This record gives sequence, C-alpha cells and structure tokens, in this order.
Amino acid sequence: MSAHAWYVTWCAACDWNVDPGAPDPDRGRLAQVRRRLARRHGEQLAEEIGRGASGDGRGGPDGSTVLAFGLALLVHGVTAGLFLAAVALIVGGWHTGIQPVLGVLLLVGVAVLLPRPGRSPSGPAVLYRADAPGLFGLIDEVGAAVGTTGVHAVVVDASFNAAVSTYGYRGRRVLVLGLGLWEILTPQERVALLGHELGHFANGDVRSSFLMHGALRSLVEWHFVLRSVNHDSIVDWFLNALTFLPRWTVYGLIHLLDGLTLRASQRAEYLADTGAARAGSSAAAITLLDRLLVGDGVEAHLRRESMAAARAGHRSAGRDAGREVREEREAAERELWERLAARISVVPENEYERLRRVSARRGHSVDDTHPPTHLRRRCLASADPQPARVVFDGSREQAVAAELAPARAVLARRVIRDHAG
Repeated sequence: MSAHAWYVTWCAACDWNVDPGAPDPDRGRLAQVRRRLARRHGEQLAEEIGRGASGDGRGGPDGSTVLAFGLALLVHGVTAGLFLAAVALIVGGWHTGIQPVLGVLLLVGVAVLLPRPGRSPSGPAVLYRADAPGLFGLIDEVGAAVGTTGVHAVVVDASFNAAVSTYGYRGRRVLVLGLGLWEILTPQERVALLGHELGHFANGDVRSSFLMHGALRSLVEWHFVLRSVNHDSIVDWFLNALTFLPRWTVYGLIHLLDGLTLRASQRAEYLADTGAARAGSSAAAITLLDRLLVGDGVEAHLRRESMAAARAGHRSAGRDAGREVREEREAAERELWERLAARISVVPENEYERLRRVSARRGHSVDDTHPPTHLRRRCLASADPQPARVVFDGSREQAVAAELAPARAVLARRVIRDHAG
C-alpha cells in the first residue's frame, strides 16, 4: 500500500479502505430492490450504448419517454382547461359580478402555471461573442464537430461544473463554464468538455425540452400552492384535509414524470460523451471523466485558500500589517487558479484508480440523471478510438486564456473574499 498525507491509504489488492466515506447502506427491502433495479437498468443501458444499439446508439423514444410526453401534455391540458374556464367565467358571467372576479383569479393561477423560458444570463462574468471571439470561435468549431451550432452567451463562474441551457422565447443558447473544472483540464480535455455539453444540443435531452420542463415546473407550482399549512385552527385542519388528496396526487405525478424521463436523461449523457470523444479525441474524453472524480478535492482546495486568507486578515494589526495582508490577499487572488491546477496535477494515478473503484462500488443511484462514471468510461474505452477533430493549443490557447483573464480575476477575488471578508 502507498501512503500519502493528502490521500486515502487503501489496498489495491483487496480494496481495504477503498471507500471510507461510503454512505450508509439502504435500509428496508423496498430501498434495496429499487437500488438493484437501478443497477440492472443502468448496466443494460450501458451495454446498449456500448453495442451501438439502433445504429448510432440514439434509437427512437422508448415507452417510458412516450408515456412521459403524454403525461406532460395532460398537465399542459389541465392548464389550458383552466384558461378556457377563466375566459368563460369572465365573458359568460359578466352580468353576475362575482364570476368575472373568479375568472381573473383563475387567470392569475394560470399565469403562474404557464411554462416560461429561461432568464437572460446574469452574473459578474457573462461573455458574449464580441467579448471573447477566440472562445466563441472554439465553441463554434466544437459545435460543428458534434453536429450543432454554438452558443449566444457564456456564463463563467467558480464552480466545478459545466452546463448548457436556453433562455428567452427565441431559445438562445447559453454555456455555463465553471473555472473550478476548466482550470484543471488540459487543452484537449477542455475541447472534450465543450463537446460533451454541446452534444446535449446535438442529441436532444428530454428533460430540458420546453414541453417537459414546463410540465415539471407546473407540477411543482401546484404542489407549492397545495402545501399543508400549520394546524393552528380548525380552518387549517379543514384546508389540509381538503387539499390532502390533490397534494399527494401532484407529488406522485412529479415523481412519476421524473422517473419516466430518468432513462432518457442517462442515455443523453452517454450520447454527449460520444460528442466529447468526437471533438477532443477518445483519450481526452476518458481522462476528462477521471477529472470529474476529483470535484471534492477541488472544492476543498478553494475553501482552504479562502480560509487561509481569512486567517491572515484576522492576524492583521496596524497600518503596516494591514497593507501586508492586502498584498498577500491580492497575491492569493492572482495565483488562485494556477495553484489549483498545480494541486490537481499531482494527484497520483493510485488515487484516480481508487475513485474509479468507489464509483463502481456505489453503483447506480436510483434518482441520478448521470450514469456512474465507471460505466461511462467503459463505454468510451470499448468504442472505436476517435481522433481529435478540434485541436486547441499554442497561440489559440493563449488567446482564449487572455479573454478569460478578467473573469478569472473577478471570480478569484470572490472566492478568496467569501471567507476573508
């Protein structure tokens, strides 16, 4: 066994101490059955993707997806029916005086339930094409490699994450780029990351569709309206009894719709991984998945940086000490992302192997929209090797780094001063 102060000591031969932070095992027979089914279905889906089922692995919608869309249409149909009822109350009952009032109240409820497009991107670091032509050019090239177009905006934050979504009624695309992830990747792994995220646009994602997302949002709003109130009076008891059945019906529909779209969401992740391999190469896509395993280490490092700056601030006393602390804090902000990349670059292969085994041992979560990393890695490794269609190096990499420099500075300042004050 190899021991290191920064990492878990474990035995590669017998897996002793491989997962010291393992969650408590599922209690109860039902929970165990659900986990076994989730594992079995996850393995089956991975095999289908690995075999290239239905030609390219996409195939048509399965029965669960069709049923989910039918349920979503039913939810929207209820909203449409409420709208028609409101109009009928206002128009047909104008002479009564009370019916128009009820109709207006019903219209307000319908307005709450209507599906809405995403909001325009906001935050301290939002980039548009004029702000970062090199970055957007890279995104456009990666999009073409995976069979789609680029994005309209890029939101840069400090998270260990990346994601895509749409905003506005025209469905403009936005990419969220977390520096906590971006900064620890090699250039080709960054291309693979972009290929994965844009692959969601190329292959489609059931849950992010306007119809499905709107239905889930409507059900959540219904559940909020029907929530139980404090049992302070007989009126509260009466209202809770009146809303008990509809509240739990809506709650069940939320979970049903979520469960019906789970398999499609996991399939979308596998297909997005093929986009990562197509754009950045199979090797880069596989090592990207390994990098995703060290998210806890990245977040812990950023917390340590912030807390170290806070401790330095508490030690300050007097003008000279205060100036020294400010200089230390500014240096910490300037070097934050470089130190993070350096810290992650020395993670040994032994630790990556442990984390891969942890992923395999914990298996498939019952309600996880992402398949386990070890299954995604297996699918990429078993497929035909893909060369990189987009090469990101040299002056191009430097140009993108210069465009991201202002965002890096702003976000480093925010990370350091979250605890430093």
